[in-house]
This record gives sequence, C-alpha cells and structure tokens, in this order.
Amino acid sequence: MNGPDSGTMTLAFELSALQALANPEAVFDDARRWAKYVGVVSDEPTYVVTNFTRKNRVRQDFFSGPRGREESLDSVHEQFDTDRHVFVGTDADDADLADRVDWEYLPVEDAADAADWTLATDAASEDAVDEEPARDDWP
Repeated sequence: MNGPDSGTMTLAFELSALQALANPEAVFDDARRWAKYVGVVSDEPTYVVTNFTRKNRVRQDFFSGPRGREESLDSVHEQFDTDRHVFVGTDADDADLADRVDWEYLPVEDAADAADWTLATDAASEDAVDEEPARDDWP
C-alpha cells in the first residue's frame, strides 16, 4: 500500500476489522505513514468504539459517533478530500456498503497481507505454538 500516492488516501476501518488485527495501535501508526486520514466506523454504540480505541491507544481522525456506518462514510468522503477512500472490512456486507458509498473495499486479510500487519488469529496461533504441550498422562 505504500507508494507514490502517499498521503492521498483516507482509510476507514470497520470496528470488527480493527478488532481482527493483533496490534491496532501499530496498524494505525503504520497507516499514518501512507494515509492522510485514518479512522473507525461502526454501527456499535459510540462508547464501544471509544473504549476499544482508548484501550488500544488508537488515535483516530474520525469515527462514526452516533451515526450509522453509511452516513459516516458519506460524511467522511465529503469532509476529507483525498484521491482515494478505502474501507477495510470483514465480510460481504462491508463490501456492499463500500460499493454503495463509492469507497474502495479491502478485506482485512488482504490489507494485513499487503501492509505486513499481523491478524489476531495469526498471533494466537503463534502463541499456541510457544506453549508447552498438554500432558496426556495427567490424571
């Protein structure tokens, strides 16, 4: 995702996509190197998004607030004038939403692969490999 268009992108994460990443703070820090604006959208109540971003030290340029995802993405598109608007999500509903609001859609797995971010499931698998095997001779 890095390249000559650095700084000409607005990047929005669906909250569930951000939760699927092992280190959201590092993801946002990395994304800021090549995206001008980075934020979170969700249909979850504002306090859910706020709690998650505070806990993970994510400093967002925008978030849904009390609005739904579609209204939020429309508003962000109007407010942040960049060449590209990319929505990172997790499923077909997210892809459909991106299409409706004229955003590019990128599945979180593809984004993680392109940017060398670790998915939470990958991190959990690595942790499991490091653990000692369970004893099957234990009563």
